[in-house]
Amino acid sequence: MIEADSFLKPAVEAGFDFYTGVPCSFLTPIINRVISDTGLDYVGAASEGEAVAIAAGAWLAGRGTVVMCQNSGLGNAVNPLTSLNYPFQIPTLLIVTWRGGPGIDDEPQHQLMGPITPALLDVIKVPHRMFPSFDNEIPGALAEANKTIAETSLPFAMIMEKGAVKDDGIDVAEVAVPNPGSKQDLCSGSSRPGRVPAMERLLSILPDEAAIVATTGFTGRELFTVADRPQHLYQVGSMGCAAGMGLGISVNVDRPVVVLDGDGAALMKLGTLGTIGAYAPKNLIHIVFDNGAYESTGGQPTVSPSVDFAGAAIACGYLRAYACDDLAGFETAVSAALELPGPHLIHMRVSRGTIDGLGRPKITPVDVARRFKAFLAS
Repeated sequence: MIEADSFLKPAVEAGFDFYTGVPCSFLTPIINRVISDTGLDYVGAASEGEAVAIAAGAWLAGRGTVVMCQNSGLGNAVNPLTSLNYPFQIPTLLIVTWRGGPGIDDEPQHQLMGPITPALLDVIKVPHRMFPSFDNEIPGALAEANKTIAETSLPFAMIMEKGAVKDDGIDVAEVAVPNPGSKQDLCSGSSRPGRVPAMERLLSILPDEAAIVATTGFTGRELFTVADRPQHLYQVGSMGCAAGMGLGISVNVDRPVVVLDGDGAALMKLGTLGTIGAYAPKNLIHIVFDNGAYESTGGQPTVSPSVDFAGAAIACGYLRAYACDDLAGFETAVSAALELPGPHLIHMRVSRGTIDGLGRPKITPVDVARRFKAFLAS
């Protein structure tokens, strides 16, 4: 058994200085110590997949990241680990607890995940080792993690058994309740524009220092077609993770960070609205292009016609939100978001349809990530 600080201090020295995750009782000493240490950054996520996305954004912003979760939640993280971290080659250190591990008579929900946890990590190509249980094991564990990450640019996991870290009884403060935000209705009821005209209008307004994360599907492909620039990141896969990535970036940079989301993607990880509202990055502009359809998979309808994204954002703690359905209202919303502190959500209802013969980015995800990271550091 080790003290939390016995691991955290050398971990920070090894470059792991940004933490996010979802709690597990095995992780309590580590998480509580991170939260209570003003020298460390921690973002509590609504889901494990969201935590992986937040860490990916933080890595792009130059941080060494750690994602902490229970092994039962590893299933929620499989999608971004395989369709975000893997294609973009974005590393992180995973600390995964081993509920239902060898010799543990655990709850029914851990009876399957417990035995298959190491094998699951193998299947998704995440190398792993046991989390250190003694002080003399810590340097070797961190060295192995850093060496593997340096060689692969991919995640590395440590599997934590029950009682590996001593509970030091640290209590943590509750997250402060944000001030009530305001919603502005800019809808005209006129004919809705497509996403591409809205993107073109957006790029004509945004300053060059703004970073843009575009969700998977047609949205990223359209942004690439309209303008391919180092400040653009085009997600592939990892649906629903764009807002989490934007949060991870925005809490680590001063420049404007713009997320281009879709209605289906935003609904998939709606809990991210609560995380963004709680941590309240003033430089984040979250745009939801809502056409009521999963357009890139054949136009199947989403449930967004009954969803008030702007109202949901205000309820979740965003400082400002806007509803619009034409280019004039959209421009007003974007201009206001650039002038006033956020976080902002712009719910832009658009028509269906895209460019004839729409292509795909001709730059690889790995190169997209590296040039985007270099842009953030510039």
